[in-house]
Amino acid sequence: MNKLPLQGRTLALLAVIIPLLVLFIYVGLRSGPLAPVAVTVSSVESRAITPALFGIGTVEARYTYKIGPTFAGRVKRLEVHVGDQVKAGQVLGEMEPVDLDDRVRSQESAFKRAEAALREAKARQAYAQTQARRYEQLLAVRFISEEIVTTKQQELQIADAALSAAREDIARARSDREGLVAQRSNLRLIAPVDGVVAVRDADPGTTIVAGEAVVEVIDPKSLWINVRFDQISAAGLAGGLPARRARFNLRVALCEALANAIVYGNALDPLKWVEIEVTADDDQFAVRVVDQGSGFNPEGVPEPVLPDDIESVSGRGLFLIRRLMDAVSFNDQGNAICMVLRRA
Repeated sequence: MNKLPLQGRTLALLAVIIPLLVLFIYVGLRSGPLAPVAVTVSSVESRAITPALFGIGTVEARYTYKIGPTFAGRVKRLEVHVGDQVKAGQVLGEMEPVDLDDRVRSQESAFKRAEAALREAKARQAYAQTQARRYEQLLAVRFISEEIVTTKQQELQIADAALSAAREDIARARSDREGLVAQRSNLRLIAPVDGVVAVRDADPGTTIVAGEAVVEVIDPKSLWINVRFDQISAAGLAGGLPARRARFNLRVALCEALANAIVYGNALDPLKWVEIEVTADDDQFAVRVVDQGSGFNPEGVPEPVLPDDIESVSGRGLFLIRRLMDAVSFNDQGNAICMVLRRA
């Protein structure tokens, strides 16, 4: 009677041990020390090795033109924003004259007073010269003494000095007047070269001191990249190495497109998917990102560099994509973006 329970316990124990033993052997043969070792086979090819370096840098302009007034005043109007393309000679804005017109009129009055003083000095000098000549003739016939002639000659010298001073005063008044007139004509802020507005440091109504820049214009033809390389790997740096922007531009643009598709397109719904299609040839890369959202109007997204939207946190990803890629397009629904980056 006691043998049957004992056999049942033995069978139950075996039923547990045997599967565990089989599992242990299976794991040992698949991932343990007895598992086969994967061997990767590659064919050897002869190719030229080109050194490559990766560094983080900034795009800078070699020529930057800071445009501002030559006198203190207030900005009256500005007709350009950051990112606008301008032509040489184009009016970018205008300064408010404030009291400059009053100063010009005051200086014109001072110039007229200087002219009157000059005419008076000329008349006194002519009179003194006539008197000196007349008394010299009287001295020649012994009608007067030499002391009187000497006095008249001194008066002529004083008149000559007064005339010279009057001429200097009118020259100074003329220069001051011309300077104010030049300032009055320099109220307009004019672009010196063809370029792009990179900085706008003031808005209408802002008070600007003399020499302070209101806008900065850069020459896009003089752009270069200031890159810092690791000193250890900088030994491979040599002249003539091609500069490639594909890796950085594609990585940033794809990250921004995926973030927009997941956060805004699919609204962080884990049940919705995002499709990515990448094609590449000898000339360009093309990346297409599609989400399952309802789409949006890309033209209705303002650029975050405009004065009214500079503090906005939205639209910056799309702004970066458009700046980093050579071509950006959307489908009619607005839930698919196609980005193209040329290799050259």
